[in-house]
Amino acid sequence: MSNLANNYNRKKISFEYGKGAYLFSKNKKKYLDFVQGIAVNSLGHAHPKLVETIRNQSQKLWHVSNAFQIPEGEKLAQKLCKKTFADYVIFQNSGAEATEAAIKVARRYFYSIGKPNKNRILCVKNSFHGRTLAAIFASGSKKMTEGFGPKVGGFDHFKFGDHKSLNNKINKNTAAIMIETIMGEGGIKVIPDWCLRELRKLCNKKKILLILDEVQCGVARSGDFFAFEKSKVKPDIVPIAKGIGGGFPIGAVLMTKKVAKGIIPGSHGSTFGGNPLAMSVGNTVMNIVSNKKFLKNVNNLSKYFLLKLNKIKDKNPNIIKSIRGKGLLIGIQLYKDPNKFINKLMDRRLLTIRAAENVVRILPPLNVKKKEIDTSLKIISKVCENFK
Repeated sequence: MSNLANNYNRKKISFEYGKGAYLFSKNKKKYLDFVQGIAVNSLGHAHPKLVETIRNQSQKLWHVSNAFQIPEGEKLAQKLCKKTFADYVIFQNSGAEATEAAIKVARRYFYSIGKPNKNRILCVKNSFHGRTLAAIFASGSKKMTEGFGPKVGGFDHFKFGDHKSLNNKINKNTAAIMIETIMGEGGIKVIPDWCLRELRKLCNKKKILLILDEVQCGVARSGDFFAFEKSKVKPDIVPIAKGIGGGFPIGAVLMTKKVAKGIIPGSHGSTFGGNPLAMSVGNTVMNIVSNKKFLKNVNNLSKYFLLKLNKIKDKNPNIIKSIRGKGLLIGIQLYKDPNKFINKLMDRRLLTIRAAENVVRILPPLNVKKKEIDTSLKIISKVCENFK
């Protein structure tokens, strides 16, 4: 009997170790891991440079209070600001913490300029921004909020793609629109660049903030450092996590100078956020994934993968409805519930995970090898051949 609470529907398998794109079970079976902790292990399992960074930093200093300066955090903040739109960063430990902090930054900004009633956040219905109390109510999902009343207020919702609804929901108390640039849990739905540009125009017109949640799709996962980059849009606030730690818990909220004026000593904090060990790992990840050659390779692999997946779709039009995604955040939408398909892939030693709208989510490490993609394609094709 397990003493773990029953909040996860865990598969009956565990792993002893991982290396690169692979996981190895207790009975020595080798699995191609295209879950990677749900887009967390951006450089695969046990990347040598990350192992070296953790070893070196852990021998010096793990944790120190944010009451003191932390040079490793200053260094990572500088790298993030130099690479992106941002002027300032607050470090957290997870994506949910980062989105919660993003909400606080938006509300605090309007409070600081004498408009405390502008505090409502407008989100996509059935989106995903984390599992903390405010984050689940930001999602507007009945499944996620059921049993967790009373309702956390301050959130309004519009249907994905319904621009009329979006306009109608903005009122005098709206502080920000918060949206995932690519909806991960929601079914790998990519927000088009033109739509992002229109969102920015709308926010400017209504004098509200734009928060782009890049917790899952950010940090090179899309083929650009941020998934919104090609739109040329400049958001006000961006929460990130997952890939920035390469498997180590790190979250961050990035912001412009304008909105950062509301953040003063005591307005927000995190005991573990920005600790030296996490920051050292983040610096190493940044050194690798922000490289132009690295990003170009992600894009090349993405084009190849999507092309081959679409060919499999064309051969199996009664099984696969669509291929979705950008970069190495990819979804295979099926006509049926994907659980059986995912289990069949697992039987052939390919690990994937589901998303909404009958989507099989594929999240390889960003440094995946072409031959590993080819292996996955053979397995997917074989499962389609025998799938009923």
